[in-house]
Amino acid sequence: MSLFGQTAAATGANTTGDISKDVALNAPPEDGISDLKFSPQSEHLAVSSWDKKVRIYEINAQGGSEGKALFEHEQPVLSCCWSKDGTKVVGAGADKAARMMDLSSGNTTTAQQVAAHDSPIRCARFVDIPQQNTQMLVTGSWDKTIKYWDLRQSTPVASVSCQERVYSLDVVNTLLVIATADRYINIINLNDPAKFYKTIQSPLKWQTRVVTCFNDGSGFAVGSVEGRCAIQYVEDKDSSANFSFKCHRAAQTGVGSSNNTNVFSVNAISFHPQHGTFSTAGSDGTFHFWDKDAKHRLKGYPEVGGPITATDFSRQGNIFAYSVSYDWSKGYSANTPQLANKVMLHAVTGDECKPRPKTGGRK
Repeated sequence: MSLFGQTAAATGANTTGDISKDVALNAPPEDGISDLKFSPQSEHLAVSSWDKKVRIYEINAQGGSEGKALFEHEQPVLSCCWSKDGTKVVGAGADKAARMMDLSSGNTTTAQQVAAHDSPIRCARFVDIPQQNTQMLVTGSWDKTIKYWDLRQSTPVASVSCQERVYSLDVVNTLLVIATADRYINIINLNDPAKFYKTIQSPLKWQTRVVTCFNDGSGFAVGSVEGRCAIQYVEDKDSSANFSFKCHRAAQTGVGSSNNTNVFSVNAISFHPQHGTFSTAGSDGTFHFWDKDAKHRLKGYPEVGGPITATDFSRQGNIFAYSVSYDWSKGYSANTPQLANKVMLHAVTGDECKPRPKTGGRK
């Protein structure tokens, strides 16, 4: 059965993508959308929002969606994530707490607090620590720390001080990457989780918005407010493969703007689970698919009607979810009731996300 009623015909050499058949999530959040994550085990999507709620939806093959569970925080929720077995969803946010719902218990409305910081928690992810017999939660906060939590205990197993407020973090296998204010990027090898394996300054010149690990854990992508993305490998021996590129920029139009460019923030980066290609999405309201190894853009998509704040691929890579919502890039005064708050589901078909075929010579 073809997803969303689309056929999987090859898209040929056309690099402009089609969003006309993208399907909106039913009953979306009522305020800005901060994060979204697909379950690693099923067709469920968790969405966190400034309306203080984390919602869990079930997605069917036709793109239909149904709300299945919901839990609340005391303040806006800034991050959400799933456990590896797909039974637990965690939200973290401005109430300085992380809260977890255990879906295997049949509970669909309440969550228990599982983590606390001295300032808002910006991000949370489940991690596997070698030699530990249980999956742990790692939280990154504006109190300039990350903390590891055994969900059976009320106090953190370990806390690591960072140079500045944590803005983004991601984990794959034993690689944990933490991006902070002042452009610090800390790399942790989870074989030794209580200390930094390496610290670098972001290769980009302006504030970091997002870091996302490669599928194989050999490196990570960085997005910043300056309309630029960097591909960065962990080990020095691979440094020749590091590079950065411009994206999410648009030439100004109108009188006197011939040489001026509008620069937009890169808000979200997601890697395709099978192909290893990746997406960027930004304040300009567009998303793009890229092949980092070929240094090539695979597809670019039209503007979707507002900034894109979060993205994720489903576990099989056949759905790309993106949230259209205010991203606070123009401050509090620009947040008006007329702005969209929606999650769109894009069926990934044909060669949209497939790597560029390798050729004998460099293009």
